[in-house]
Amino acid sequence: MNEGETESVKSLYHVLGAKQFDREELEQLFSSAKAMEVVAGEGGTQRFPNKIMSTLFFEASTRTRFSFESAMHRLGGRVIGTENASQFSSAIKGETLEDMIRIIAGYSDLIVMRHTDIGAAKRAAAVSTVPVINAGDGSGEHPTQALLDLYTIEKEFGGIDGAHIAMIGDLTYGRTVHSLSYLLANYRNVHISFISPENVRIPSYVKQYLEEKGISYEETLDLEGIAKTADVFYQTRIQKERFPSPEEYAKAEGKYIIDRNLLNTMKDKAMILHPLPRAGEIHPDVDQDPRAAYFRQAVNGLYIRMALIEKCFE
Repeated sequence: MNEGETESVKSLYHVLGAKQFDREELEQLFSSAKAMEVVAGEGGTQRFPNKIMSTLFFEASTRTRFSFESAMHRLGGRVIGTENASQFSSAIKGETLEDMIRIIAGYSDLIVMRHTDIGAAKRAAAVSTVPVINAGDGSGEHPTQALLDLYTIEKEFGGIDGAHIAMIGDLTYGRTVHSLSYLLANYRNVHISFISPENVRIPSYVKQYLEEKGISYEETLDLEGIAKTADVFYQTRIQKERFPSPEEYAKAEGKYIIDRNLLNTMKDKAMILHPLPRAGEIHPDVDQDPRAAYFRQAVNGLYIRMALIEKCFE
């Protein structure tokens, strides 16, 4: 290398939080996800036959872990990992997260991690020599879930501008709600209705971000009133495992349920989403209604995660 020249080093593409995406990036990602629907429908591709993805999950997961692993297989890659890293890794011996990531990065080309601590993905990315994807960090964020949520809205409605989104349930600990709120700030004339029990309201830092971005929102207890005007109902589970006490959980549990009676109040072209799993907050009778999009939403996670893996390997 001649004097004065600098070596070009490719920066890693990490997926750590929803705020990192702007509208142009979202549109590119959704375009790629649509192409991945075709690829998956044809059985996949061998685009990345020599790539290995590590899935490191410190919390339980079904949809996120399986869809990431399926996405990697559909792209021709291979997967190693654990579904209970808190018990089946050296974390149980006291190894730090940073040391674990340094080691795993040497074994793989991409790390997908779910952790109990807010900010864990950023800590991992700070020491990793391969891309890191945040698959959920405690009650912080879940950016890939929010991306597939947004993709589902765009795909089924044909656009997001002007949409009225009702977010319902556990808004304090619900990391998917936080990430989706941040992504919605990229769109025009969006209005968000936050509907929750008093002890699990949307955090002030999420509201502050929306205010800075000029996004209209309201907080209300009136689900039936909002049901008449909302386009999207984003229902969430009351997460018992995140509450500080059984008494606090009891204050929030079972307060808002989408059932046949509420369906009769909703607009004919409304959409019901849920990050799943559900625990009684959507009655099974709702499943057959065409407005119930949560199972289609879950399938869209495969296409979005295929697109994200491709982006990480560019």
